[in-house]
Amino acid sequence: MELHPKRRRLPPANLKAQLRIRLKGASRVALLAVGSDLRSDDAAGLLVADYLKGLSCPSSSRLRIFLGQTAPENLTGQIKKYKPTHLVAVDAADLSLSPGKISVLSLEDAVGGTSFCTHNLPLTIMLRYLANSLSCEIVILGIQPRSVEFNKPPSAAVDRAAKRLASAIHSVLAG
Repeated sequence: MELHPKRRRLPPANLKAQLRIRLKGASRVALLAVGSDLRSDDAAGLLVADYLKGLSCPSSSRLRIFLGQTAPENLTGQIKKYKPTHLVAVDAADLSLSPGKISVLSLEDAVGGTSFCTHNLPLTIMLRYLANSLSCEIVILGIQPRSVEFNKPPSAAVDRAAKRLASAIHSVLAG
């Protein structure tokens, strides 16, 4: 995924504050985890989903996790059936930041295709389709990868970022 050159992403200073703003009024949140667990840090979205599942979440009635992996477009029917007020897509994204840095983006910020060539359909195309079909708020959470080398584990920086992001999402939805 690339960042639109004329748009500025929100400063990464306070992740929870950014999420509170973007998830304001959320009553049904669909979290779409995107990536490949076979390609090192491309598993960032899947790691966030795993860590979220491990947290005891009192807001679990407001959150449903969808594991899109490398073909998130296969879940559009299930996501539409869920009728979320907010759709949060989490993916590894090359945003020219330090490995493990997290960016909160809107659909308008993202241009181009996917973070890497692990997805069958560019993520932004699928998200635009869902935004038009559902009239829901779209939030894209990108984690800067260190490497997407095949058959390697995620880097420590991306693993820490995934834990931090899962904790922030949990905290915002819980209270």
